[in-house]
Amino acid sequence: MASSTFPTVNKCTSIGREKHTVVADMDGTLLIGRSSFPYFALIAFEVGGVLRLLIYLLASPIAAILYYFISESAGIQVLVFASMAGMKLSSIESVARAVLPKFYSSDLHPETWRVFSSCGKRCVLTANPRIMVEPFLKEFLGADMVLGTEIASYKGRATGLICKPGILVGDKKAQVLKKTFGDEKPDIGLGDRVTDAPFMALCKEGYIVPAKPKVTTVTSDKLPKPIIFHDGRLVQKPTPLMALLIILWIPIGFPLACLRIAAGSLLPMKFVYCAFKALGVRVIVKGTPPPPVETSKTNHQSGVLFICSHRTLLDPIFLSTALGRAIPAVTYSVSRLSEIISPIKTVRLSRDRATDAAMIKKLLQEGDLAICPEGTTCREPFLLRFSALFAELTDELVPVAMVNRMSMFHGTTARGWKGMDPFYFFMNPSPVYEVTFLNKLPKELTCGSGKTSHEVANYIQRVVASTLSYECTSFTRRDKYRALAGNDGTVVEKTNKANKVMGC
Repeated sequence: MASSTFPTVNKCTSIGREKHTVVADMDGTLLIGRSSFPYFALIAFEVGGVLRLLIYLLASPIAAILYYFISESAGIQVLVFASMAGMKLSSIESVARAVLPKFYSSDLHPETWRVFSSCGKRCVLTANPRIMVEPFLKEFLGADMVLGTEIASYKGRATGLICKPGILVGDKKAQVLKKTFGDEKPDIGLGDRVTDAPFMALCKEGYIVPAKPKVTTVTSDKLPKPIIFHDGRLVQKPTPLMALLIILWIPIGFPLACLRIAAGSLLPMKFVYCAFKALGVRVIVKGTPPPPVETSKTNHQSGVLFICSHRTLLDPIFLSTALGRAIPAVTYSVSRLSEIISPIKTVRLSRDRATDAAMIKKLLQEGDLAICPEGTTCREPFLLRFSALFAELTDELVPVAMVNRMSMFHGTTARGWKGMDPFYFFMNPSPVYEVTFLNKLPKELTCGSGKTSHEVANYIQRVVASTLSYECTSFTRRDKYRALAGNDGTVVEKTNKANKVMGC
């Protein structure tokens, strides 16, 4: 049965489908894009690095030739082998859980989603490796079942080969569907090409998703679950052109990042702003920062505590750049390399409340101090819950709204080595940091006037969120690491058996 015999998906009603079963293809159907190249490229780069991305890019023309002149399955097999062969299955699963959902969700087809989301039982039948697509489909689209290509493995590593019955295209999709559902026909079948016709013919109703040059993607608020946390180094989807630009830029970008870091670390802080500007790093300062406070043991004057929203571990450094003077920062942990190259003093918090409180009070007696009470970074326009400890320690509180813009690389990670975070940020061709100083908290809104620490913390969170047009959440560091890394963000350091936080 040719795909032209099926009506288009816009003619499918989505009313009264609560007890119906839908089976949908993925590329070109659930997703607007018909090419899976970018998602295999993400696996290649995030697990194997730039060299693996280069190998994958070189293999892609071979895959394209096989796809168009031999068979669809042969082309996909090359992409699977080039991107996954030799990789740990656990690493592929980690990228599929933490990185791919952000990119998949930005390509969701509105008409397909309208029908898919209206059905009570949802199944996806795809040629993509199941290990690669299942976390997104089940967790964010509410799929009950994912039938995908199964990749072969040996001792926990992908061989790059495919298990029987092979790549799920054409008749093989129909065979798997028949085996799964038996004599019970699914109510709706959704596909986008001739090779989807065999499985669509096994459904009570079949609808084709036509390729259109301009389709508006589903907005994030229409998803069953918003994507607040995501990982990975790449900002943009690695299309073939973008993948080539990344490969060509890294040999230029890494030395440039080293030069930018050296300028920030070695120059006096009052010159860093101009040095960054000359090197292509834009620092935008808004609001009026408070003047430095003269403190001493005799006058008992407390320094100002800058309460910053947390975008990267560089927040305190750009705060200092905006002020033109070095402001020490307390952190939940940074890598040893980041401590070495940091131009400001960083002091680690122990997560013992009494110990941390005493240390922060001591630092405030010496001068101004910066803290990021979210405890970890968030890339999306959300603020995580503010820890309330800071509000108990001083009434000299200045909220600071931090926001940054990166065009190629993210300067944060939950899965990778955090020592590379500043390098990736400064590897962007023209990174931007915007520092907005808000009004100092009035005395009547501080703990000194009877407010509880939680009231103060929540108020500052709302003020910063309002300034940035962000949304306040109650999510914590632990929620982030459970979502992205499958742990609570702590590891046991063998040298002293003490829990050390994995980083920002």
